[in-house]
Amino acid sequence: MTPSFKNLLSLSALTLSLVGLAGPSPAADTKVAVAANFTAAAKEIATAFAAETDHTATLSFGSTGKLYTQISNGAPFSIFLAADQARPIKAETDGLAVPASRFTYAQGKIVLYSTDPDLVDSDGAVLRAPDKFHKLAIANPKTAPYGAAAMEALDKLDVPAAVMDALVRGDSISQTHQFVASGNAQLGFVALSQVVNSKEGSRWVVPDDLYAPIKQDAVLLKTGAEDEAAKAFLAFLKGETAREIILKFGYGVK
Repeated sequence: MTPSFKNLLSLSALTLSLVGLAGPSPAADTKVAVAANFTAAAKEIATAFAAETDHTATLSFGSTGKLYTQISNGAPFSIFLAADQARPIKAETDGLAVPASRFTYAQGKIVLYSTDPDLVDSDGAVLRAPDKFHKLAIANPKTAPYGAAAMEALDKLDVPAAVMDALVRGDSISQTHQFVASGNAQLGFVALSQVVNSKEGSRWVVPDDLYAPIKQDAVLLKTGAEDEAAKAFLAFLKGETAREIILKFGYGVK
């Protein structure tokens, strides 16, 4: 028997209803601006996020200051993972961020590091012996919070003038680490996360009382206000899977 037109309409309506109940919205991609120090952790978190949610995150890395400049100039990021609190707060003040979306996702630590296994001692005394090195790498303190932390530590340690003369500045903490890893600088202040899983070289984890806490804040940008994948990523960042990854890379968490 040939189905009637009325029956066909009923079948179509039922099919549409079932499609509507089929499940969550389709997978989507979100664009995330990520502070350079968080590169390795962010990549692992993004992989886990894709596996657990079917959404994906496209990550762009750089110094926090430069990323903020891009955001303020209209770069199409939905999320900003900064290396400080100041820029996300400024994003709120400047009307670039969704109100009440900001939170601290990690607390960073700096470490004095060298590929030479005998250069950096357990209490950082090498900083008082500038004859042992020619270049000391730090991130640009004007654009990179880890560089600002390094300068604060050096000021409190009251190191010899020759040490300050030996400073070379990377645009980001990634470039600073590269200076040390390549041997272009004998030692440098890098993020603990960059060397925490390496057994090579020598290091001194700088005591917390030598620099202000590096509280790293995340914020949902106005460009991502309707981005469901962005909201899902930020929720994931607060969850246990991301927390374990963050701790693994040497960060503090709440």
